[in-house]
Amino acid sequence: MRRSARLLGTDPFRFLVLLGSFALAWYVFLRVRDQPELPALLLWFFGAVVAHDAVLLPLYSLGDRALTGIFRHRSPAAVNHVRLPALGSGLLFLMFFPGILGLGAADHAAATGQDQQPYLGNWLLVTAVLFGLSVGWWVVRVLLSRARCPGR
Repeated sequence: MRRSARLLGTDPFRFLVLLGSFALAWYVFLRVRDQPELPALLLWFFGAVVAHDAVLLPLYSLGDRALTGIFRHRSPAAVNHVRLPALGSGLLFLMFFPGILGLGAADHAAATGQDQQPYLGNWLLVTAVLFGLSVGWWVVRVLLSRARCPGR
């Protein structure tokens, strides 16, 4: 195992996952290479990579650093009760931001026959539920911890 890790630069499982990712990317490229939309697709893909690495990564790294600073006197697991619902909410926002922000309402209405009005309310509701469940689970963990260790 150590010999293969030294040869591959990582453990064999991670190497196979990386190899599978490259195989999937190659398959997708072969499927879209003859499409007229390929330049726009590549521009969108590289724009997304740059936007993530140059804008989003520093922003959520800074937010996480601030969050860990706020929770530094608590257990590290307490931070995860904010991280997890924030991640879920953020990913939902990234997936549905045109509907949440009301962008492309005419195209959406033409394609589906529905308006985009419920997107914002539904996203806020899901976000509130995610954070509510996380707070509830944190309270249960604290109560169970105090029940096990009454002196705490």
